[in-house]
Amino acid sequence: METGSTETGSTETAEGTTPEPVWAGLPPGLLRMRRLLLVVWLGLLTAAVGVLLGVFAGPGWALFALLPLALAAWGWRMLGRNWRSWRYAERADDLLISRGVLWREETVVPYGRMQLVEVTSGPVERHFGLAGVQLHTAAAATDARIPGLDPAEAERLRDRLTELGEARSAGL
Repeated sequence: METGSTETGSTETAEGTTPEPVWAGLPPGLLRMRRLLLVVWLGLLTAAVGVLLGVFAGPGWALFALLPLALAAWGWRMLGRNWRSWRYAERADDLLISRGVLWREETVVPYGRMQLVEVTSGPVERHFGLAGVQLHTAAAATDARIPGLDPAEAERLRDRLTELGEARSAGL
């Protein structure tokens, strides 16, 4: 029997068991950006290989330029699977980040161990209206990132994590 939702987005049970986290996925803008980059770069590679092979090796060899197109079709599907695998959840004492298709990786970052939370956005990300959150801890192995968020969500998450980090580290 559920008693309600906590401010961290997870639900508590009446029996006092550990609440299940409420996972949030990444916005579709990240997938659009990655797929566009895939098509642009592999399209340019296909054209360059086709022209070079056609000129220097003959028109029959230019058919090998279709290999990058096959790679683009495979990459299109893999990018979708990878995008769906990314998710994060805010819990009472830590942040969970899960990713990976074949090899699942789940990172748990305690709020009290966070030293720096920054929002980053490169030129391509800014063009697509995206930003990433980078978390730094004392142990380099537990540094984590969440890519491709809406800038408002990235700033909200940064502010919330910073606030929770300061509150949790006060007792250390």
